[in-house]
Order: sequence, then C-alpha cells, then structure tokens
Amino acid sequence: MPRIDINRSGEMEAFVQVVDRGSFSAGARALGMTPSAVSKLIGRLEARLATQLVLRSTRRLQLTAEGRLFYERSVRVLADLDEAERCAASGAAPAGRVSINTSVPFGHQVLIPLVPRFLALHPQVTLSIVLTDRVVDLMEERADVAIRWGELPPSDLVARRLGATGQAIVGAPAYLARCGTPHTPAELEAHNRLGFTYRRTVPDWPLSVDGRVIDMPVNGNVRAGDGEALRALLLAGVGLGRLSLYQLQPDIDAGRLVPVLEAFNPGDSAPIHAVYLGKPGRLPARVRAVLDFLAAHVGEDGRPRPLP
Repeated sequence: MPRIDINRSGEMEAFVQVVDRGSFSAGARALGMTPSAVSKLIGRLEARLATQLVLRSTRRLQLTAEGRLFYERSVRVLADLDEAERCAASGAAPAGRVSINTSVPFGHQVLIPLVPRFLALHPQVTLSIVLTDRVVDLMEERADVAIRWGELPPSDLVARRLGATGQAIVGAPAYLARCGTPHTPAELEAHNRLGFTYRRTVPDWPLSVDGRVIDMPVNGNVRAGDGEALRALLLAGVGLGRLSLYQLQPDIDAGRLVPVLEAFNPGDSAPIHAVYLGKPGRLPARVRAVLDFLAAHVGEDGRPRPLP
C-alpha cells in the first residue's frame, strides 16, 4: 500500500518527460525544474519500485525493459488523468445525468415546456425529472437541483433566484354561474374553498381589508395533493382556489378561469429559486448548464420566456 505522501503522478510525469525529450536536462526544462531535482525524483521512483528504469550515460539515455514497460503504462495513465480532469473541470462541455426535483405545477407549466430548448443546446446531458409538491431532501433523493417556491428557510443549500409569482383566487365560469361571484371577503363564507392535503407555509388565503391583511380559512369539501390536481378541480367547476399566477395565467387569458376579489388581493409575491448543494464555483458542468439555462429562460413572472 503506497503512502499518501507519494506523488506518483508527479514521478510519472517527470519520467515520461525525460524519456520523451531524451535527457534529464531537457526533461527538467520542460517541467520547470532543475536536472538534479528531476534526477532525484526518478531515483526515488526506482528505489520505491526496486527496479532500474533508466541506464544513464554521459551521452545518451537508455531504458531497461522494465523502464520501457513502465513508460508505456505511464503514458496511458497520464492521458487518463488528463481526460478525467477535463471531464470534471468547470469549463468542460456539459455531459451526464442531472436530476431535477420540482413541484408538479412548475414541472408541467414551466420546466417540461423548456426541456426541448435545453436538450437542443446540451445534447450530451440526460435529464431525470421528478415532480412532487412535497419538499424533498436533496441528499436523500439524490437530486442535483430542486425548484422551490416561497421564502427559503436557513439551510446548507445554495439558492439561485429564477423569478417571482403572485397569487389569485379563481373559479371556473360554470362554478361562478352556479354559485355566484363573491364581491367581498365575507361572501367567501358561502363558497367551496378548495385546498391542499399537505402542510403549507401559508395555509389560509390572505386578503387585504381596510389596510390590513386578514386570513380566510380554507374549508372546502375537496383537498388535492398537488397544484395541478387542484387546478383540474377548479377547471371542473368544483369550487374556488388560490394558486400561483405562473400556473393560472394561461387559463385566465383563455377565459377558463376567472379571478375574483382582486380588489382585496394583498399582492403578495413568492420568489422562485433553483437550489442545489455544493459551491457555486465548483459545480459540475452538467449542473451549471441546467442552472444557467433556467436563469436565462424563466421569466421574472415565473413563466417560460418566449423564444426570440
């Protein structure tokens, strides 16, 4: 078992340079070392291997059979080291698998529509996309990047802001025709207010009334496990719901969902971040490519930027 203080790659590099350039002095110049230092390196290598690699003379350098074999193997090892460093270096071309964890709404409304653009730019990257509205542990789930909505609690994660999104209370035209359109927060008491099965940072609906924010409890007869399921319930006319505008805007623009009580909307905005483990300057190229792409292609409103 070699000692950890032995620089085997350095010894190999010195040996290969001496052989390639035909002398200790020429090899030393290529390495920026003195001939005596290079001679000591190779002498130490031979002592450790208990094998003579080089037959020294005043006029030329000759390899032993063992030296020739060691030279050939060293060239291959150094080439593999160079390749490994190129692949791991931050400037290497992005390649390999990237696991992305995001909420179901962001996945369907933003991330998945952007996937073709990303793969066209980075064909050597493979994406593994997991959609869940449950907040996951990146280490436990082996995720490289997660998209988080809302204020972030203190953690070891590094965050990169992508945008922000407002919220709105909406209902389908069929529901509003059947149950009426609420015009004041008090009128919400008579409506079916749909919510989520999982715990949320803001469980109630905040409403601005006379300069202060009040919380309207959510107590409908259906709860959903993710934002897309809740959106489908709203489109089906089951009740009213409060969701992010990046998810709702296409339906609002098309008239499939109608905002209500906008005069009482507190205008709260939740940031959207891409979070990851590690140091920003030492990210693998594949992960950095995903983060840079999301920052460039997710708009300030949290929706995909249009193609130029």
